[in-house]
Amino acid sequence: MRRPLAAALLILIMLSLSGTPLAATSARADSGTGSAVTVRAADYDPDVADSPFPNLAVTVSQTKDLIQQGITVSWTGGKQSTVPSTQTGGENFLQIMQCWGDEPGSNGTRPDRTTCQYGGLNVPGDSRWSTRTPETQIPPQDTDITAIGEDYFHPTVTAVPFRSATGVTLASVAGGARVPDAPDLNSNEFFTRYTTNEVSWAGSDADGKGSVSFELQTAQDSPGLGCGAAVTGADGAVSGASCWLVIVPRGDADASLTSITKSGLFWETWKHHLAVRLSFQPEGVRCAIGAAERQLSGSELMLGAVGQWQPTLCGRSGGAVYSLLTGPESDAALAANGTDPAPLALTSQALATDGGSDSLAYAPIAVTGVSVAFAIDRKARVIGAPVPAEVAAKERQAFSSMKLTPRLLAKLLTGSYTDALPLGANLSHISKIRNITQDPDFLAINDPEWASMNITGPGVGDLLVPLGRSDAAVAVWKYILADPDAAAFLAGKPDPWGMKVNPYYSTNAKVNPTKAALGLPAQDFPKADPVEFKGTANYDYADSINLVTWRPYTSGLQMGAYRVLTGDPQALGGWDPNSQPPKYGKGSRALVGLQAVIGLTDTASAEQYQVVQASLRNPAGRYVLPSASSLSAAASAMVKDKKQPQVVGFDPTSTAAKKAAAAYPLTMPVYAAVNPAMKDAAVRADYANFITFAAGSGQQPGTGDGQLPAGYTPLPDSWRAQARERRVPAGADSEPHDGDSDVCGYR
Repeated sequence: MRRPLAAALLILIMLSLSGTPLAATSARADSGTGSAVTVRAADYDPDVADSPFPNLAVTVSQTKDLIQQGITVSWTGGKQSTVPSTQTGGENFLQIMQCWGDEPGSNGTRPDRTTCQYGGLNVPGDSRWSTRTPETQIPPQDTDITAIGEDYFHPTVTAVPFRSATGVTLASVAGGARVPDAPDLNSNEFFTRYTTNEVSWAGSDADGKGSVSFELQTAQDSPGLGCGAAVTGADGAVSGASCWLVIVPRGDADASLTSITKSGLFWETWKHHLAVRLSFQPEGVRCAIGAAERQLSGSELMLGAVGQWQPTLCGRSGGAVYSLLTGPESDAALAANGTDPAPLALTSQALATDGGSDSLAYAPIAVTGVSVAFAIDRKARVIGAPVPAEVAAKERQAFSSMKLTPRLLAKLLTGSYTDALPLGANLSHISKIRNITQDPDFLAINDPEWASMNITGPGVGDLLVPLGRSDAAVAVWKYILADPDAAAFLAGKPDPWGMKVNPYYSTNAKVNPTKAALGLPAQDFPKADPVEFKGTANYDYADSINLVTWRPYTSGLQMGAYRVLTGDPQALGGWDPNSQPPKYGKGSRALVGLQAVIGLTDTASAEQYQVVQASLRNPAGRYVLPSASSLSAAASAMVKDKKQPQVVGFDPTSTAAKKAAAAYPLTMPVYAAVNPAMKDAAVRADYANFITFAAGSGQQPGTGDGQLPAGYTPLPDSWRAQARERRVPAGADSEPHDGDSDVCGYR
């Protein structure tokens, strides 16, 4: 099974499930699989005449081959939304949720509301239960789950139970009576505000249009939903349990009320829902028991591709299970350079030999990239110049484009904005710009709407970045340093608006307070500023915060995309003096409409989680989004490593890069690197098979087993030829294996 999230820096992934990221558009990733579905209220709602939005049409970007990922939900036919408050849910919006069961008697054509993961946010208009006013007429469908009130202190309550895919039912009202010692329907063993994926408010613009990224959860992430759980059919075929995506339109008021405060599961509201069936890849190991296990080590950039290739690789006669241990590519390449059996190294750079010999054969297997993902919702200023009406009408709608220069990226990586440093600390050593959305450098090149915003928070003060060493970090720093403006900024020169780099990140020893220049390009993303909030006397100064506490690392690039999808900036929660020991809690992820987070990720993860990616200025001076075509353009402009001609890379200082107007500048190749003189013939044979498949049929784009996920682009023909090239050193075993490989010592 392919597990999409990294739980630690070094993760052992038993890759035996195919993944299904999606293809990119100019802003938000959209499905290129042909499984997008549009559902219309006019066709689905039997009472459409009374629907809040009778012309509503909702498109779901992908409905097949799903895993734990993101999908894009977009719509037309709504009405201008009003934002929620602490008292009401807002007006004219949509609620979106994931459900697993079919409504009884519907022959599988409609979802059952009792199986929906909903209510975990427990905000006005989003709860599994609500009181009813005396004048409200209870629909027959809600009679059994409604307890009629006795007096003012015991009002009428309707509570929709949750029936889990595990066979457990949580109910607080049943048979028209309250259930003694009832569980909390909004926070329970199956979902809480920290784990639910529901969207309580998705707003429309003045034209009635809108779009959000929605997190799909599988049985591993939400056992109560059970989506993708392996189901064996009568013919022995294994499939994944399907689920539903449900969209509930909310108008301007609940029945018999003047605002929206009640549950979207109440029948008078639920009856207008729209739903789309979702088909999931089956979870669980699908490789033959007893198959040989072969280790791969290194690049996290390959998680998506290897995961999708695995079922085909291990399903072939004599196939092996390939497990990927992600970590520093340089360490993986060094381990693979000897002749003793070692994991096949996945790397984007040649081995740094430091005077030794590089005995590795480098077979290109992927073209992918690093990207900057973001989820930032509009929050117009209330003080200052009037906000244009057309901008105000988009309040809480997500921004769908962002341009970044190397200098702006440098600012996000160097703690140069005040929101990036601990609240309450001494910030006298940095400029007074709070975050990138308020930076004149940023506003000068981006949509004028940004200038009307008042967006704050640590999530836009810097980037979520992964912990540890990687080739991706080197590529990012080289991209920044190749730009004269960015290099000058890092050296201490102010930008045209007077902003300076946080001096602790300066590459100029005379500027850096440590009296030593920050060594760049680096293999990691250092948190170099020793700034600290020293705590308060009330808590004996135990509540101190340093830069790592304030802005934690993510466990990997893939987690960066997931955090952006869920609107989670990894912000520090409140201090809990009653905890043992006392500590800070975890900050909640932001609701849709209130998100403000930017994260470093890779293009495949960005596609998988359907997050918006920034356009980066390339060496030719163009702002380019990552896409199959821009990755290919960059691959065509790559130049050979001067010390290892088998390896190429996108060098921003090269003439080829400066002429490649269509190239995405953080495109990276990935190589399978192995010493052909490795002593173990069986291991060499399996690695040869892996390379042959990866550079061959594994380059066919698609969402099915054995195909290449979105976020990668197929290898150029010359690269495929290199992967097939014979590399048989003297004395190596040259016995044929499967008749299709001439790599790793096999013809």
